[in-house]
Amino acid sequence: MAGETMADRPRPFDGIEELLDRLNRQLETAAQSWESQLDNRSRLDLSPTGSEMRLDLADEGDEFVVTVDVPGYESDDLELRLSRETLAISGTRERTHDVGGEDETYLRRERETQSFSRQVRLPEPVDEDAVQASVNNGILTVRLPKREPSEEAHSIDIE
Repeated sequence: MAGETMADRPRPFDGIEELLDRLNRQLETAAQSWESQLDNRSRLDLSPTGSEMRLDLADEGDEFVVTVDVPGYESDDLELRLSRETLAISGTRERTHDVGGEDETYLRRERETQSFSRQVRLPEPVDEDAVQASVNNGILTVRLPKREPSEEAHSIDIE
């Protein structure tokens, strides 16, 4: 024992620094992955509410087509707004449940208001005047024709 030096003794903490470095790298990778997923989500859906309403955005060449599941909503319950390249879709409806038995003196009506709001960013400008929307079997379809690039030359006055 007297001849044993410090270098000969087991060093239990040798691997900890390497382990911490590896753990740190894994956490950084995970954080970057989470950030990119959040970025991708925010590009499609800018609002946290209404995420249960499924939304698809398709590029069909000359137009974008947005489809949203809106079960139970009528066209009067829905509002669409287009602001530059952002399409905002919202809906509000009121449902009434009749609760009671055979005795009509105990009829209770319970109102339930449901609403949702979704926003989708379009990759290119669209022709606002040619947008069409329809509701069929609980599916809202919005057709947004792409804006034709302007071929016209405009003269610019120099002051």
